[in-house]
Amino acid sequence: MRIFDEIALKSHEQVVFCHDASSGLRAIIAIHDTTLGPALGGTRMYPYGSDEEALIDVLRLSRGMTYKSAAAGLNLGGGKAVILGDPKKMKSEQLFRAYGRFVQGLAGRYITAEDVGTTVRDMEWVRHETDYVTGISRALGGSGDPSPMTALGVYEGIKAALLFQNGSSTLAGKRVSVQGVGAVGRHLVDLLAHDGARLVVCDVDSDNLAAVTRKHPEVEVVAPEAIYDAPVDIYAPCAMGATLGPATIPRLRASIVAGSANNQLADDSRDGSSLAARGIIYVPDYVINAGGLINVANELESYNRERATQRVAGIHDIILEVLRLAQAEGTLPHEAADALALRRIAGIGRIKGQYIGVPVSRRAGT
Repeated sequence: MRIFDEIALKSHEQVVFCHDASSGLRAIIAIHDTTLGPALGGTRMYPYGSDEEALIDVLRLSRGMTYKSAAAGLNLGGGKAVILGDPKKMKSEQLFRAYGRFVQGLAGRYITAEDVGTTVRDMEWVRHETDYVTGISRALGGSGDPSPMTALGVYEGIKAALLFQNGSSTLAGKRVSVQGVGAVGRHLVDLLAHDGARLVVCDVDSDNLAAVTRKHPEVEVVAPEAIYDAPVDIYAPCAMGATLGPATIPRLRASIVAGSANNQLADDSRDGSSLAARGIIYVPDYVINAGGLINVANELESYNRERATQRVAGIHDIILEVLRLAQAEGTLPHEAADALALRRIAGIGRIKGQYIGVPVSRRAGT
């Protein structure tokens, strides 16, 4: 793998490899674009099969954060971090504090938060060593677990897609399959069940399934591989990415794909076209799953839950705008979302290029 070629391909500004032998830390921080502001994105902990696999993942995820922030109207850039290791076996205060020192060393170019495999507690360990962390507990003035807000955004996005499709956002009686009922998927099930949706779920973790079925015994549980064949109206991928490709798209029996997973399409152009050819509405992942980002970004303004909730609910209107733009311009939904994000980045970038003078404190002789 030619690392600089891979970085250049996705136009990243900076990639940092972090290593601390005493704690076992092996991490990669990727900063994609800081035109709109400092790069904000979570830290994922996962037992990657190789260093190359981890690098490819963090590059894709950080690029998605740039578009996510821009589409959500945030004054933030895109970044992401991955820690290589099993979150069930390798976590320690020492490891996360060592990681926090690397984040601090970036002097605010990257702000971290929790993600797959990390928790609020982990971010509190990170916070001992850096000011540049969000998603901390409410007891410390933060927003706590962002998963409920991510789920709320997905829920609003699903309703927007239904409204676009048939003029009604009613979920009662609709069949929805949720692939992955971990932190986000579990909260999404709660919201959908409350509105009368009929649910089909799967997960590779039996504990996650047990938690959902105890609360919602009416849900149908299927094997992970069978989720693509479930006869549903909406398929909500809420697990790992790249699950939609040539082997799975032909099996879908849904008319809408809308979920929280990042990078749901194995190949954006090929698989986005395949979904469109089958008449399936694809709601771009980085737009619909922006609720968690919007929530933790609000910590930077002194967290207010009511304000954060209102902003997350606004994902409904953003999704409608994206789908209507795609329809009007004859493009794929992810292309329309990219266009909206890039227009904002370019516009703000031009404004920032205007010279506004030198602050008094920086003038010569002061």
